[in-house]
Amino acid sequence: MLDFILTTGDQAMFIPTFGKAIVVVRPGFLIGSGRAKVQGKTICVEGDEKKVIVPGCPYTSPPHLIPGAGILTIQSLAANQKARRVKSGGKAVLLKGSTFTAKFQVILPATQPTIPPKPDTTLQYSGTGTFMTINFRAKGT
Repeated sequence: MLDFILTTGDQAMFIPTFGKAIVVVRPGFLIGSGRAKVQGKTICVEGDEKKVIVPGCPYTSPPHLIPGAGILTIQSLAANQKARRVKSGGKAVLLKGSTFTAKFQVILPATQPTIPPKPDTTLQYSGTGTFMTINFRAKGT
């Protein structure tokens, strides 16, 4: 099925709920490395999603209500986010698609407001996100 091709500047929008953790999310931005361009912007190909890194995101995870912080990344793409037929430089072109799997890596654990404070022992949470594109012309499959 045809879907919009992702290009440099398109955004990865993370959903704030990562299991029991609530993350203050910010968008991540894609940087394309494909050989072609759409409306003057380089297209994104498989592997470009791995370069999306959003550091310094605060989070809480009940009962750990004193915020900690971590890094958001894209863990894996849905099957409909990689073109099956359209390639650039031998790599599948990335499509808007449905929902990707995201990872939140804890750098500074949230803590419980107790004496002494008890830190969150979970160092990684899984979540989801979607892509937002400004390309409404070029599609791929």
